[in-house]
Amino acid sequence: QVELVESGGGLVQPGGSLRLSCVASGIIFSTKSMGWYRQAPGKQRELVARITSYGSTDYEDSVKGRFTISRDNAKNTLYLQMNALKREGTAVYYCAAGTWLAMDYWGKGTLVTVSS
Repeated sequence: QVELVESGGGLVQPGGSLRLSCVASGIIFSTKSMGWYRQAPGKQRELVARITSYGSTDYEDSVKGRFTISRDNAKNTLYLQMNALKREGTAVYYCAAGTWLAMDYWGKGTLVTVSS
């Protein structure tokens, strides 16, 4: 049974930082591309960042230079370091596993609220 469990969300002020984590089980983590997606209220889910099994990365334009995706294959864990957060970053953030073009497995999400 595949399970992706996100953590690290919460309330943060604009300009602040958060680090999200996602622990995976039931998959061969080191062979999967992984991604972070988000869904803001009233909007469609969108890709935030993704990383291949060997560490190549890709970011949505609005987060480039502020967010960093990384992975620790020994710990089956995916990370998203988010700096200089903006109000529009308020969303549920989801961890996903699959291939570069399509994700097969999804976590339940963690809520990030950017507000003063």
